[in-house]
Amino acid sequence: MGGKRRSYDAPFRAGAVRIVLETGKSAAEVARDLGVHEGTLQTWVHRARARADAEAAGGLDESERDELRRLREENKQLRKENTEIGMERDVLKRSVVLWVKEATK
Repeated sequence: MGGKRRSYDAPFRAGAVRIVLETGKSAAEVARDLGVHEGTLQTWVHRARARADAEAAGGLDESERDELRRLREENKQLRKENTEIGMERDVLKRSVVLWVKEATK
């Protein structure tokens, strides 16, 4: 069975990524030096590069993309509810018309 997962704070992750990007050392070498799993460090470097590319292109960062996904899902749900309310309103309008016709006979 695997051991307990280690967690690393943001400054440590940022520092490890900086070492890889600024020194030209491989992620595997830096990971060994710091006692971090190689795949973990490669993930951090990949995310840092993706953020840098998005910022350079004027795009959205990860938290903004998450917020956009959440808002789109909320918008979809609200549109669905709005459609249902509109249909209920139309049924009530028809019911009132029929009720008035019956009452005036």
